[in-house]
Parts: sequence; C-alpha cells; structure tokens
Amino acid sequence: MDFNEVINKRYSCREYLDKKISEDELNQLLMAANLAPTAVNFQPFKVLVIENEDILNKLKEGTKYTFNAKTILCVIHNVNESWHRYYDKKDFGTFDSAIVTTHIVLEATNLGLATCIVCSMKEEVIKEILNIGDEYIVDSLITVGYPAESGSHNKRKDLNEIVEYYR
Repeated sequence: MDFNEVINKRYSCREYLDKKISEDELNQLLMAANLAPTAVNFQPFKVLVIENEDILNKLKEGTKYTFNAKTILCVIHNVNESWHRYYDKKDFGTFDSAIVTTHIVLEATNLGLATCIVCSMKEEVIKEILNIGDEYIVDSLITVGYPAESGSHNKRKDLNEIVEYYR
C-alpha cells in the first residue's frame, strides 16, 4: 500500500475480532517503532507488549478504552533519558513517544490491522498494573487487532481552518 493510502485508511477502531495478531505482525510493528526518530536520537522510549488475558482485563481498571483488543501496546518514556530543552528544561519524551505511536499505527494500517490510540487513562493505575517505575511516563496505550467492521476517518477540518502561511 502506498503512503497516502495508509494515512487515508488509518482510523480509530473501537471494535476488534476475537483474534490475536501474529508474531510476525507484532514484530513488524515493533520494528516500525524502533525506526522512529527521537530528539537528539536519545531513544528514551519503551514499548510494552500486553497480550496476557489477565493483564488485559486488569487494564480496564486504568482505562475503559481497551475495546477488548487481544494486543495492547503501551508506549512509555524515561524522563531521565529523554532530551530536555536547554533553556527551559521542557521534556521532549512525550513528543518522541508520539512519533513512535504514529509509526506503530501507520505500520499496523499498512498490514491490514486496526488501532486506537488511547491517552484517556489513570496513569498511576496503569503504572501499578504493569510495574512501571517512577522514572517513566505512560504516554499512550495502543489497541491493535483485526477490525470487526470497516471504519473511516471522522470528518476533518478544511485546510484553511488548520493552516496559516507566513510567506
């Protein structure tokens, strides 16, 4: 599939088939994540792969948006390893994780899988369930699987509403 087709097909899936993705598909998603650029190439992120049924069910204590996916990827970053802008110490780890997340969801679409990026969560609950240390921030959960039905983008704004030119 060409890139424009991938970005046009990607949408937030909220209903999955009761079928796990293959190990090969998972590895392709993880390789896409590993290729994501990060600030100063510090690569402060980790991708946690959750496929254990008990843990998937427990995650529902931290977010109601699991959509019964058989695979959830949790993207986190280490605040001690991420790049911080020199003059105001702004942490760019979440920005890095957003790029990682984007690589994953676009590769999933390319493979015929569906995803939903979930940021509505009780971070401390997720950290406790997954035994994530205090030095990490949970940036996103990504539900991944085979879509139960086809979906599409929600209505998008016109370009003139989101673009300003300074020429």
